[in-house]
Amino acid sequence: MLYFNSCIPHREIIYFQDLEDTKGYDNPFGELETVTERYILQPNDALIIRVRTSNPQLYEFFNMTSSQNVAQATQWTYPIDDNYEIDFPFVGKINLKGCTRQEAKERIIEALLPFLSDAQVTVRIANPSFVALGEFTSRGRIAMGRDQVNIFEAVALAGDVRPFGKKRELTIIRPTMDGSETIVVDLTDRNLIDSDHFYIYPNDILYIRPMRARQWGIGESFSFGILTSLIAFYFTLNAILN
Repeated sequence: MLYFNSCIPHREIIYFQDLEDTKGYDNPFGELETVTERYILQPNDALIIRVRTSNPQLYEFFNMTSSQNVAQATQWTYPIDDNYEIDFPFVGKINLKGCTRQEAKERIIEALLPFLSDAQVTVRIANPSFVALGEFTSRGRIAMGRDQVNIFEAVALAGDVRPFGKKRELTIIRPTMDGSETIVVDLTDRNLIDSDHFYIYPNDILYIRPMRARQWGIGESFSFGILTSLIAFYFTLNAILN
C-alpha cells in the first residue's frame, strides 16, 4: 500500500495535455490579446536610459559619458522611487506612474523637449528577474535576461518542477499598482499556451506547492526504497524461519 500510494499519477507530471475533451472541463484561460508592453513599471525597478541626439555635447551630457569613450560608456541606471519617479540629469523628476516601457520613453522624450528637439530614447529594465519558491529545483531570485519570458521558459530557468511538485497548481503573485494579483494556472494544460497568463514579468513570484506525499515526509526515492526494504525484509525473515 505504501509503495503504490507513493507513486505519482502520470497525468500529474506531463506538460501540454489536451484537457478540452475532459468531461465537465471549462477552459480557465482567456486568449492573449497583447504580448509586449504589458508590464507596468514598479518602485525599485532600475531603468537603463539612453538618449540619442545629433548634438554630440548634449549626447555626452545626458548619457554621462565622453565622446572619447562612447563605446565603453558605463550604463547608468535610474531607480524608480516610491512615488514612481526617476531623477534624470538636469531635467529633474519624471513621473512614470502607470507606465509601460514604451509610455516611459514617451514621457522622457516629452520632458527633454525644452532641451532637445530631436531626442531618441531607449528604455530598458536593468536585470529583470522573478522569484521561484516551493517545489522548484532552483529557488530564489532568478534572472530573466529580458523583460518578459513565457511561463515554460521561467520553469526551465528555475530548473523545472521537482517530482513531488503540483504542476496543476502553479501560483503566480504579480505586483500591481493597487497591491498584488494572485493567479493559479495548470502547467499540464496546453491551453495555457497563447493564453492571457502565458507570460511572466519582472518581480513575479512563482510558487509550486508540494503534493501530500511530500507533506508526509516522503522523499523522491521513497517508492524504490520501500520496495527494496520490503524485499530484503522478506528474504531475511524467510531465511530465519527456514
